[in-house]
Parts: sequence; structure tokens; C-alpha cells
Amino acid sequence: MNRLGLIGVVGTCILLSCGGENTSSYVKSPGAEKSTKTKVLETGADVMQDKTPLKKLNMYLDGFHFYNGNMKGQMEAHHYCTKINEDLTQCVMYDGNGENAKIMGVEYIVSEKLFRTLPMAERELWHSHAYEVKSGELIAPGIPDVAEHELMEQIVSTYGKVIHTWHTDRDLGLPMGIPQIMMGFTKDGQLDPKLLADRDARFKVKAAEKRQQRADIPVPKLVPGANAWEQGKVKQLQVTSEPNNAAHAH
Repeated sequence: MNRLGLIGVVGTCILLSCGGENTSSYVKSPGAEKSTKTKVLETGADVMQDKTPLKKLNMYLDGFHFYNGNMKGQMEAHHYCTKINEDLTQCVMYDGNGENAKIMGVEYIVSEKLFRTLPMAERELWHSHAYEVKSGELIAPGIPDVAEHELMEQIVSTYGKVIHTWHTDRDLGLPMGIPQIMMGFTKDGQLDPKLLADRDARFKVKAAEKRQQRADIPVPKLVPGANAWEQGKVKQLQVTSEPNNAAHAH
């Protein structure tokens, strides 16, 4: 499929909301039901306010992450992404794909070319996408296999930096604690098979078939620094207590 054909297919799926609204939010947040006044205000804002950045979220990916330093903490993430240019993509991630989905974090995706420009200390915050693509764990719901294959050819050599602000595997009411750096899986046997089977059932896909379909996609050589957790280099965000020097300034 040529690029124009791919764009046409993807555009049609966007209009038809392909592959969406089959995953309810994991979180049941406290709070009163929306009032009539709130609903009226929302309707007015929806019609009158421009939301150009949101309109550019035109690529949908579904995959899995784990806490850097804690592989047992795993969760599915629905990525809604914008390609800034050929080398940079930004994504807002949700815990579902319905109207009540909760924002769980962000991911920045860069090409291998840009990743190589990063200092080594920065690279250690990023993970590779090669295994996610080749294994079939990462999917682009709703588009034909041929279009998804071409998209995965582009993603396979990229690197992602993920920060989760809502830990939906454990905080089922409100976002608690501090943001966490996440990583992607790199080998068979790491992802909980129940998570994968549940996702496949909802989207009516089979990761094993995706793996076979992508067998012809070359595996890029890993750029040093990525997936640093595999070498025991785990970096994670934490809260620290430091003196407020500004408060003591004269």
C-alpha cells in the first residue's frame, strides 16, 4: 500500500471510530453526577471553543507498560498520538477508549536518529519498541493489517519515554502518589498473559498472528542506553524534602 493509500485508510477509520469504545475505564472515581448546568456548559464549549491540538490526536495505539524497577506492576495503555514530524510523536494515554476513560500519562516517541543525539544519562529513561512491534503486543486498533504493518515498520526502530501520572493498576479512585517512569517489555514471558489475552479478546485480534504477520520486519540493532533496567540501571521519580532557600532569602 502506498503512502496516500495508507493515509486514506487511516482517515476513514478515524471518521468511523474504528477499534474504539470496547474498553471501559478501570477507575471508578468518586464524585457527584454531572448537573444539567454542567452538561449545558460542556455542550456550549464543545461547539464554540477551538481544540486544534486535540484534533491532531489522529493515531491510536494500544500496548502495555510496567513500572521501571517493578515489572510486576503492569497495565494496558491506550495511546492517542500526534506526529509532530517524521522524527517526533507525542501521545496522551488513557486507561480505556470510552467516554469515561481516565488520562493515565504521556509518551514521547523519537526516531533512532533523534535518540542517538541524546546524552547517555537521558537515554536511560527511554525504552525501545522493537520487541513490542515484533511480538504483536503493540497494535493499531481498527485499521487493516496491511496499513498496520506499514505503521509498525516505522515504529519498530523508535524509542519511547513514558511517564504515568495515574497508576490505574492500583489507584482505582483518584490519581495518587507521584508520577512514575515506565518501561516497555523486551522479551517473551515478561507480560502477564492474562492482560494480553483480555486485550486480544476485546479487540478481536491475536498477538500470535500479529507476530507472524510482522516476521518480515527487520529487527533494528539496539542503540546503547535504552532499556537500562536490563543492566540494573533503574531510574525512578521520588519525593524529596529540601530546604526552601527562597523562604530564607533576604
